[in-house]
Amino acid sequence: MSPIVTALLVACNLGLIFLLMTVPLGLRTVRLSRLVAADRHRLWQVLWPLGSDAGWSGKILSAEALDGPGAARIRLSWEGRDGQPIERKVLLEDVVEDSRFSMCVVDDTSLDASFFADYRETTELIAEGTATRVILSQTDRYRGIAFLVFRYFAMRRELGKLEIWVRTGHYRKGGWFEHPLSQVGFAVLSAFILWPLFGLNLGGLALAAILTSVVALHELGHMAAFRLTGHRQARMIFIPLLGGIAIGGRPYDSRFEVAFVALMGAGFSAFLVPLLIAASALASGEGHRLAATLLATLAGCAALFNIANLVPVWKFDGGQVLRQICQGPIALALASFSLLSALLALGWLAGFSSGFLLVACAVFSILSLLTMGSAVKPRHDLKPIRTFDRFAMAGALLAVFAIHGYGLLWASARLLGAGISPMG
Repeated sequence: MSPIVTALLVACNLGLIFLLMTVPLGLRTVRLSRLVAADRHRLWQVLWPLGSDAGWSGKILSAEALDGPGAARIRLSWEGRDGQPIERKVLLEDVVEDSRFSMCVVDDTSLDASFFADYRETTELIAEGTATRVILSQTDRYRGIAFLVFRYFAMRRELGKLEIWVRTGHYRKGGWFEHPLSQVGFAVLSAFILWPLFGLNLGGLALAAILTSVVALHELGHMAAFRLTGHRQARMIFIPLLGGIAIGGRPYDSRFEVAFVALMGAGFSAFLVPLLIAASALASGEGHRLAATLLATLAGCAALFNIANLVPVWKFDGGQVLRQICQGPIALALASFSLLSALLALGWLAGFSSGFLLVACAVFSILSLLTMGSAVKPRHDLKPIRTFDRFAMAGALLAVFAIHGYGLLWASARLLGAGISPMG
């Protein structure tokens, strides 16, 4: 890739991250409506949290009124960090039976109350002949459009499923977006978006496919870690151009869990890189030059991508691990500086120019500033990490860094030192 294309790609990614996670939007209201073929009274029993059919979607397991005007406790099917259903204390206001109500969250067993400080949702039912217009709105304060867009599509899906439930009496879980075939489609789309950046030829297409596969393997490592730490489910969401996200089935329970899940993205691929190196050497010895080059390129891309994720940036895997295992800001600063210095030295040994490495440092610094403090605060502090686990994770971090570092140096020597272009 030319320097101009590289700079453009970096600028686009930084701009997208700022737009998705950081740009201050203030108070915003998402409002959607749909005409449903049912009378208001029936829909009130469905949408009113204390209604007889409030459990239509399976989200609400139970609800009960509490002492005090409009106070209620709702038990949700979503799992908390202890694996038990999340409970919320809510305040129901502006109630007009069979017509409208508003709801605020007062307390939540999973998230800190500050998360719901500006949150308010309103449901309105307006009769239109034999049907009813259902109007849902949610107001909250947003930083970045990602959560705003998520809530828009969540409400849109809820209205669609409500319409189907009224018609059939059955609730169908899931949707097309998280379906495995849809995610495969997003991965293919991501590869085709990257293709022009590597050259519109077979070599460029192979590089784009390899990079997409590396991202998938990285997220697969996170998913495996989620399951190993007790999550009943885990899934991967592909975001074209930006990469992928692994999502667990419940909030984190301990600092060790955060560190383990974060490190397993690169840790899973650390098992594969030595195998790819050995396979490439074997293929080269047998005279299969193209296969050897493909395997070496895959090993180099996997090593580069995963070691880049170990950069001590706030939301990157390396930053996540260091924040859990370092006691105090001084230890964290020293560990971050040491890890970043090692990464820069490795990049220099691999043949990257000093200018490129300085630009990379600037980009990582900007990313850290953009994503700092973007995490959702839990209701209770995470369980502390034990001393043994802290040293074990530190050792694992060094081992993963060493494996990917060797893979990067080996691939750069194999592909660049011998004068071979990435796709031969």
